[in-house]
Amino acid sequence: MKTFRSLLFVPGSRPDRFEKALAAGADSICIDLEDAVPPQDKAAARAGVIAWLEANAEAYPACAIGVRMNGLDTLDGLKDIIAFSETTARPDFLMVPKAALGSDLANLRHLLDLRGQARKQVALWAVVESVVGLKHAADIAGMCGSTGGVLFGGADYSLAIGTGMDWEALFHARSTLATEARVINGSLMDVPYLNVKDEAGLRAECVRVKALGFDGKACIHPSQVAIVNEVFSPSEAELDWAKRVIEAGKSQDSRAILLDGKLLDIPVYLRAERILSKAGIEF
Repeated sequence: MKTFRSLLFVPGSRPDRFEKALAAGADSICIDLEDAVPPQDKAAARAGVIAWLEANAEAYPACAIGVRMNGLDTLDGLKDIIAFSETTARPDFLMVPKAALGSDLANLRHLLDLRGQARKQVALWAVVESVVGLKHAADIAGMCGSTGGVLFGGADYSLAIGTGMDWEALFHARSTLATEARVINGSLMDVPYLNVKDEAGLRAECVRVKALGFDGKACIHPSQVAIVNEVFSPSEAELDWAKRVIEAGKSQDSRAILLDGKLLDIPVYLRAERILSKAGIEF
């Protein structure tokens, strides 16, 4: 499973910003054809994004490239499905806004796979941003599978329930996703922090959502990427602990693992493996 610490959104109508986004240091970028593109520009943006992917999709192996398509219940969303099922260069993932039911994602997967079976399969990311979507979060996450994930769409969700985006108002939704979206071993990312000048606020929110179990946080400006990457990377203390746990497991040859006089059970050992995996350390 590939988890992202950071995902940087870039408008699909601004191809001049694609290279800048890729150079920002994010684990992934998501070219946005939905909210960032006005209705009259969607056709041109779609064509431009596909042309850019066909020319550049294989040139950036270190950064995953995704596209947020239009809603599955819109005409532009249907046009997106046709376009991305026919292009020879697919993105690494498609992000589906306003995901409500797992069956909708199953239908999308079927349509994408009808043509060109030998081509790269596109991972699916779902944006859960409604009360209905939160209710079906486990089914949605299950359809995204271990290669995809769920993004919490906090802005639309707060509008749906009639609140602001403060921590207390969105705590229930985040906590629910932290459990329901883990029905399968996919990724879970948090909503972007909208005040791009408030670095302290961004850092504090990252620390909080990491403590809930989120893998990363989406960004709306390149300046946010470094802080997000830092917080969601394992600390030196975490890495040192994980290495010691793994070494203890190896030296004790599958017997009950003892470290500093403490018995470590299987979940603790697996947590150590996950920390090292996130850091790209072989064990």
